[in-house]
Amino acid sequence: MAGKRSAPRPSGALSAMRMSAGQWTACVATALAIIASLGGYGWYQGIVGNITTTQVDTDAWDRPTSVEGVMNLLIIGSDVRSGENADYGEAEGERPDTMLIASINVDNGAATLVNLPRDLVVDLPGCEAVEGYEGMNPHSGMINSAMTFGGIGCQWLAVEQVTGVHLDHFVMMDFAGFRDMVDAIGGVEMCIPQPVDDPKAHLKLDAGLQTLDGEESLGYVRSRYGQGDGSDLSRIDRQQEFMGAMLRQVLSSEVMTSPMTITGFLRAVTDSVTTDEELTVETMTDIAISMREVDLGRIQFVTVPNGQHPDDTNRLIMRQPDAAELFEAINSGTYLEDEEKEESVEEAPDPAEVSLVVLNNTTVEGLASEVEAVLLGEGYDVTGTGNPVARFPEATTVYYAPGQEAAADLLAGSLENAQTAEEAGLSQDLELVIGQDWAGFAGGDGSSGSGVSITEDLGGTTAEKKESAC
Repeated sequence: MAGKRSAPRPSGALSAMRMSAGQWTACVATALAIIASLGGYGWYQGIVGNITTTQVDTDAWDRPTSVEGVMNLLIIGSDVRSGENADYGEAEGERPDTMLIASINVDNGAATLVNLPRDLVVDLPGCEAVEGYEGMNPHSGMINSAMTFGGIGCQWLAVEQVTGVHLDHFVMMDFAGFRDMVDAIGGVEMCIPQPVDDPKAHLKLDAGLQTLDGEESLGYVRSRYGQGDGSDLSRIDRQQEFMGAMLRQVLSSEVMTSPMTITGFLRAVTDSVTTDEELTVETMTDIAISMREVDLGRIQFVTVPNGQHPDDTNRLIMRQPDAAELFEAINSGTYLEDEEKEESVEEAPDPAEVSLVVLNNTTVEGLASEVEAVLLGEGYDVTGTGNPVARFPEATTVYYAPGQEAAADLLAGSLENAQTAEEAGLSQDLELVIGQDWAGFAGGDGSSGSGVSITEDLGGTTAEKKESAC
């Protein structure tokens, strides 16, 4: 008999959600991983020492539950217009120009980045006044306004309460830092399908394949009114495309094998990044270990499900229950599967083509017949019931004939708990032996994951290179 193993449960499906894709500030998460993975260079500690830190008292509020093996970062592109950033116009106060949650699953080496559009209106919590900020009462407002009134602590609180996602750390970068990062890696190659002229973003580009320098890249990711329909969501779509290109450039062998290029890139990052005090070098190393060999197809970009605000056509609201389902998956550490990759996996067999017997190895009379009735309703070909005569497992087990592993996984996945084992000599495809641990059929669709596809259900994308109009 082959060794026993736990069976995967078949994925279910969410109702279709329409979401756009990620944000340029995702590059900060990748940069932190790169910073921590380059300990062999002598200048490593000096560069890391450039990072500015600030204290955030997260004990001041009730927080969502954290999940072991999952690290959630609040990543912010700051709209502050002072110092080097003064060249990009005037704005009152400090506020996130872009904001997202980067969820890094340390166990499976994947990252999902969920964008929170700045036009999103939510129920904001109250924040007490702190040095430099007047505080605010609970009210309905744009999600990025919390930082204007209460600083980074208030913004952290607002995102946690709105999403229900436990945030472990925050990373904030300004405009000048992003510009310098792009210049440090020699620019980013982009396909510009149509000429662009957006004075507000300081951007003028010809159509065609070209390499954008830092200033042009900053204008491209900030451009709103010179491209598309002028909406924040349209801008996010373009930002996702740029982020994928920049990630590929940063992780390319040309960059990673050039100490001079890496040095310039990391200095640009660390000179303009602010983090919480708990985001230590050791924590960055943990990120690096999980992300060093990550496939670009497992770096995923999505935008929170949203719709038009009923009272303001220029504002957005979260679309429920889609948004809540997405955040629940993020906070539980569920990897949002890429359905395009899953298409290569063998399809599950039709239950009508699977023959099996149901045997009761418990003291509950009539249990086999009850299970038979359910399986018949699901379309299985149940050829008999009774008590076991050859195999008496304490744990519920699906035995399968050689070549029937997929059928065994299908059946075991529909049960609350079951293991599978190959058994030669069966007179039918499967033999289900109900053990003392019987807990019935799995609730809902029996899925062990979220059943959410990043590309199909969520309309998102990955960092892999796509075909372009150029």
